[in-house]
Amino acid sequence: MGSRRRLGIAGTIAGIGAAGIGAAVGLRQLAVGRRRLRPDPDAGEPFGELRGRPLTVLADDGLPLYVEVDGPDDAPLTVVFCHGYTLNQDSWHYQRRDLPTPRPGTPRPRMVFWDQRSHGRSGRSKPSHATVEQTGEDLYAVLRATVRPGSPVVLVGHSMGGMSIMALADRHPQLFGAQRGRIRIAGVALINTACGDMAELTLGLPMVLAKALRPLADGALRNLGRRAELVDRARGLAGDLAFVVTRKMAFADKHVSPTVVDFLEQMIRATPIDVIAQFYPALMALDLENALEPIGRVPVLVLAGGRDRLTPPQHSRRIAEVLPDAELIEVGDAGHVLPLEYPGVVTAALRRLMARAHPQREERTA
Repeated sequence: MGSRRRLGIAGTIAGIGAAGIGAAVGLRQLAVGRRRLRPDPDAGEPFGELRGRPLTVLADDGLPLYVEVDGPDDAPLTVVFCHGYTLNQDSWHYQRRDLPTPRPGTPRPRMVFWDQRSHGRSGRSKPSHATVEQTGEDLYAVLRATVRPGSPVVLVGHSMGGMSIMALADRHPQLFGAQRGRIRIAGVALINTACGDMAELTLGLPMVLAKALRPLADGALRNLGRRAELVDRARGLAGDLAFVVTRKMAFADKHVSPTVVDFLEQMIRATPIDVIAQFYPALMALDLENALEPIGRVPVLVLAGGRDRLTPPQHSRRIAEVLPDAELIEVGDAGHVLPLEYPGVVTAALRRLMARAHPQREERTA
């Protein structure tokens, strides 16, 4: 086996062992073709093609953050979507497609999507700023730039996006439940996320084995990050492994569309290995349980995958226990990417949260 191919496979294995699906990479068309043994209703879905009005927002350290806005500026409610680790704003494809079609009698929401630093179209961060605390401040900058003063806001976060919301609550608790002020957080959705104890990540392995492998994974990912250019060139040589590992680690539904798996793998592969390595220590050291108190002042939705290997459902249950008024939904046969694996469940739950956060008066009938 050539050295470049070994590096490609090493990048996949190290990323999976260290941060789950983060470094799942590879050649996709062949793998997708081998998995497409049944009709695929998502084969013609325009993944990555739904676009809004582009906007560049400067973070507090001057880094440009890429943002897109959908919907009318005078909408009574703004929904801000925060994507997960190694992904980008396109991971909200189904919600972006379906939420603009409101229920009868309800207005169309305004939606804001942004790429977290070093992800998607946003600028590359200094390694020292690759922290969840910083992404929380980035979210604050996005809110200040995109939300109409005084308009209620619902924050939606998947995986690291949920952690960014918690970091925002930790630094700016006054925004949550405020009746007045420039920014009014009126609701929060936390999907496949955690507030801490990520160091206990097992990826479904026995705890003893997971703890034994953890230091090896840490070192491997750091070393791969130092050889980023070479590793990223080699990632495409991992072949079918990337598709198989992405499907295994990210999804639990055996009937998940191979096109959806392929779409997720493309987003992951677009994230450079050194970015994956830079953010990993911050995720493992996460401790944001104290940030749940301000979040608990507003309606909260907590969504979990019953077979999530990366943020197992006990993380979501723990969050919901601290937030007694939260709606907890656990999808038993689901993995780590509920917005793509069970989009209908996520979208329907978000509609309920939006109604709780900003109830509309019923129109009087004649």
